[in-house]
Amino acid sequence: MSTDKSESDPLLRRELLALAIDVARKAGELTSARPDNFDLSQKTNIRDFATQMDLASEKLIVSEILKARPDDGIIGEEGANRPSTSGITWVIDPIDGTVNYFYGYPGWNISIAAKDEKDVLVGVVISPSLSSLWHASRGDGAFLNDKPIKCNDPVDLSNALIATGFSYDLEKRVAQGKFIGDLAPRVRDIRRGGAGAVDLCFVACGAVDGFFESSLNEWDVAAGGLIAREAGAILSGRNGGPANKEMTILAGPSLHAQLVREIG
Repeated sequence: MSTDKSESDPLLRRELLALAIDVARKAGELTSARPDNFDLSQKTNIRDFATQMDLASEKLIVSEILKARPDDGIIGEEGANRPSTSGITWVIDPIDGTVNYFYGYPGWNISIAAKDEKDVLVGVVISPSLSSLWHASRGDGAFLNDKPIKCNDPVDLSNALIATGFSYDLEKRVAQGKFIGDLAPRVRDIRRGGAGAVDLCFVACGAVDGFFESSLNEWDVAAGGLIAREAGAILSGRNGGPANKEMTILAGPSLHAQLVREIG
């Protein structure tokens, strides 16, 4: 029998999920007041930046979580990191799809997950511009605006609508572009939404059939990946191994196997 309290205690899962949903909604309200002028902080290169709202959103999320659970750990995209003494660590992307947000393009979102020593335990992705809130807890299914969701399966590659994204690294973009050029004639179509967490959730609710992207970080995948897995999708890296920064592949079982063969 498992001795993992987070695995065996549905009350804890419900507590964490309720907190994540509440905090995500507050961050959604904050970021929906999009400023007229932006202060940009460059990260890995000129195309990869944070705005003052990324920082404000992370500050709000961390404050609200630690007010309720002061012993929990934090992994935040904008640097709000601290170790856990409770066994629970929160993985936060305060604005996923910052370029979308900067341009006023839909799909940007807030992604909040809580994990234990085993894996992600709860996940919430809220996209105010899409009027969508996805959530899941481990073993309890996945939901969009409180309605149960499932991924599309089975789907053949030739009929698949595939989402993807591109790295900030220009050399990787060139290679990705060549691969997309080879793949495009062999699928129904390809979508590029610009926000990885929402792309993962789109697989979960059947808005696209599959997704792959390289260069994703833990905060991009933690919440959306759990939501998609709870909706019946398979999440992996190359050759079916664990998803990692080098590659993330997501789809229902039938299409996932085909994408893994294509991507390697």
